[in-house]
Amino acid sequence: MFFNKPKQNTQNMLESNATLKYSMIFYSFIIGILSGLIIVVYRILGEILLKHMVNIYNAAKTNPLNMVGVFAMLIVAAVFVAFCVRKEPDISGSGIPQVEGVVTRRLKTDWLKVLIYKFFGGITALAAGLSVGREGPSIQMGAAVGAILSKKAGRMDYERKYLLTSGASAGLAAAFNAPLAGVMFALEEVHKNFSPVVLLSAMTSAVTADMVAKSVFGIVPALEFRTLSKMPLQYYWSLAILGVLMGLSSFVFNHGVIKAKHIYKKLPVSIEFKIMIPFICSGIIGMALPVLIGGGHAIIEELSFAKFSILTILTFLIIKYLFTFVSFGSGVPGGIFFPLLGLGAMLGSAFGLLCVNYLNVPTEYLLNFAVLAMAAHFAAIVKAPITGIILIFEMTGSFEQLLPLSVVVFTAMVTSDLLGVEPVYDMLLEDILKNKKEAKGIKEDETMKDKKTLLELSVHLGSNVENKLVAELDLPSNCLLVSVQRGSSEIIPRGNTKILAGDMLLVMVNQSESAAMLEYMTEITSEV
Repeated sequence: MFFNKPKQNTQNMLESNATLKYSMIFYSFIIGILSGLIIVVYRILGEILLKHMVNIYNAAKTNPLNMVGVFAMLIVAAVFVAFCVRKEPDISGSGIPQVEGVVTRRLKTDWLKVLIYKFFGGITALAAGLSVGREGPSIQMGAAVGAILSKKAGRMDYERKYLLTSGASAGLAAAFNAPLAGVMFALEEVHKNFSPVVLLSAMTSAVTADMVAKSVFGIVPALEFRTLSKMPLQYYWSLAILGVLMGLSSFVFNHGVIKAKHIYKKLPVSIEFKIMIPFICSGIIGMALPVLIGGGHAIIEELSFAKFSILTILTFLIIKYLFTFVSFGSGVPGGIFFPLLGLGAMLGSAFGLLCVNYLNVPTEYLLNFAVLAMAAHFAAIVKAPITGIILIFEMTGSFEQLLPLSVVVFTAMVTSDLLGVEPVYDMLLEDILKNKKEAKGIKEDETMKDKKTLLELSVHLGSNVENKLVAELDLPSNCLLVSVQRGSSEIIPRGNTKILAGDMLLVMVNQSESAAMLEYMTEITSEV
């Protein structure tokens, strides 16, 4: 049942769907182990090499000859990363937009090449101290493991999407010691669907990968803070203002990232020279302000106990903003999770100091501003509020801040929506598609024309199909509604079957038309 390679015809597809839940759990368990092992090695190498690089920067800043050697080493590293990007362009950036593009069938990629070149290219960028994170590469590599395994096992086309999502979930869980955040991110951002099958498979892979990571790193949060104080309601006005600041910052961050990519694109130089720019910047910043190199882990932990002035933090903030734009815009393989968390923590700390020094907020709540700001910044930029809240819970080990987190996150989300801020990964995906020949749609092989696949969609409250009979649905002629899952019951749809909010629709379409069909079906089943 698990390792057989069924022919991808309609009969086998429907038969396979009957045992789908159990096979997906089995494969997700394997994906969790494999992804966890890969991400553990990735984390260990990245952390060790970065520590050595910090020591090299410190030793070189007082010796001109050593400085020359450091910059020569950085140039060699930049050339190597450029080589990796040339060999596989889909490793550029965080990798999350590419995963979403494959899930929605707007992109095709060679997953084995992605796994190999993302690993080595990403390690090099992390080791040099560029302002990129490990989470995006971890998610893409986890997705690659899921895609490769599903292909080797000969799973159905639609099953590969589940396993790809499971791999992405495992990647984030292992990168941050945050299994629940991994599951929620996979559902909220990657798959954009809360079906029971994808939930079970994502949970299986995330928990398994997290166990692998914890067996190596221990049962500790990715960020260790002292216990946060419980802020009284009388100071919640400050949290509302903090949320507004995070919403404003999301506008700056999202547009800054896209603008930086466009500036790099217009530079009349080769990719090698473009990637050298952030590597050289990393050397300069590493010698002058080593706390600001890397994704942001160091500055977040420094803010928890070091006493910086408002002016110092704002200076750090501006440098980190620019360094992140320069790093990510160049196309190096690296994520923006940790950098955006670090920026949120710095802006939250600066605002907290302002409240403590001038607005009579007690000093004991200073750290709260930094931690709450991270969740709000993530939510406003990625537009994944639940993931942001859960991520901070798991990364900090603090589960007593639900109400203040909700206030800050909600305010940040509303502010970013009013400013017209789009989800950063959607913006990046659209930018990628514009730069590809397949931007108007994936060119399928001739052999794909007659193959079928299944789409699973949830019916939202207030959608166009809610409370309509199947006979009344405006479905394309090449789209077949196979079943309706309602709770624990599976309904064979007939013309007089009424579609209700919360139903899961299983739709059969041609693989060559699945991207367009997915977009259309998502539109009519989503809230108007």
